[in-house]
Amino acid sequence: MSAPWLLAVYCVLILVSSLLGGRLSSLLRMTHLRTQLLMSGVGGLMLGIALLHLLPHSGEVLGSLSKASTGALAGLVVMFLTIRLFHTHDHGHHDHGDHDHGHPTKGISWFGLFFGLALHTLVDGVALASSVLIDIEHGAWLGLAGLGTFLAVALHKPLDAFAITSVMNKQHWPRSAQGIANIAFSLACPAGAAAFYLGALKFDGDSMVLGWGLAVSAGFFLGIALADLLPEVAFHDHDRGKLTIAFLLGVAVAVGIENLPGHSHESHGPKASGVHGHEHDDHGHDGHGHGHGHGHSDHDHDHGDGDDHGDHDHGGHKH
Repeated sequence: MSAPWLLAVYCVLILVSSLLGGRLSSLLRMTHLRTQLLMSGVGGLMLGIALLHLLPHSGEVLGSLSKASTGALAGLVVMFLTIRLFHTHDHGHHDHGDHDHGHPTKGISWFGLFFGLALHTLVDGVALASSVLIDIEHGAWLGLAGLGTFLAVALHKPLDAFAITSVMNKQHWPRSAQGIANIAFSLACPAGAAAFYLGALKFDGDSMVLGWGLAVSAGFFLGIALADLLPEVAFHDHDRGKLTIAFLLGVAVAVGIENLPGHSHESHGPKASGVHGHEHDDHGHDGHGHGHGHGHSDHDHDHGDGDDHGDHDHGGHKH
């Protein structure tokens, strides 16, 4: 399946997942334990995808681990500021009176929560599109490029949508308003994915946009996962075994996806993602016609002490 079609299918499934998440309270009784188990599992998956998929690919495309780390740090800082400003990761805490961590519902603006979650959901779309683009050219199990990123986003969106509608419900907003907010939020990830995909195709002549997109997305994934995981580790001793198992299961899924047949991080080098970059011949030329179209194997290089470097005969070409 081509990248545009695969990305479209992923976006539709994420859209459905998010819409259902907004109605979780009516579809399923989301107890504190169920919410935390889902958060732990998805958190482990997002950590694994960030560190095993997004960040390594970014380093290869950018040709610099330093640049990749800088992009990831920027994403993590922005994610932290988003959480600090908009309380975007109080998933379910405000919906369970016996587990209120000092975040009373009346102190949370549903619109602020919506805005913050929509912002990082746009970046989820960037992560999804960049993962599909980087994987599509370098092999993916059954052609499912970006599978790990898709699963992480699709499983996390119900939690985000549930948080928004839960706050609106507690603040006595009508069902119609909750439905409109849920639909608007559910469109954020597809919008981010489409914008990045079209932008990468149009403006990215040397894969830099793709590389930075992967790096920043890695930072966002790290921030989301840690925001979900650390409060439970810091403040709760209950159900430690169950939550730890869920977390490790999420990490194991990420490791398993990254080791599926056909997937390899060694199949491409810096700025050679196969989507945009320039091919380099054996002379190190940039593919713009500045070579003779032959490799080093066609030459006889005898660089002795008395050799005249200005008069080599390279495969019939006199210099």
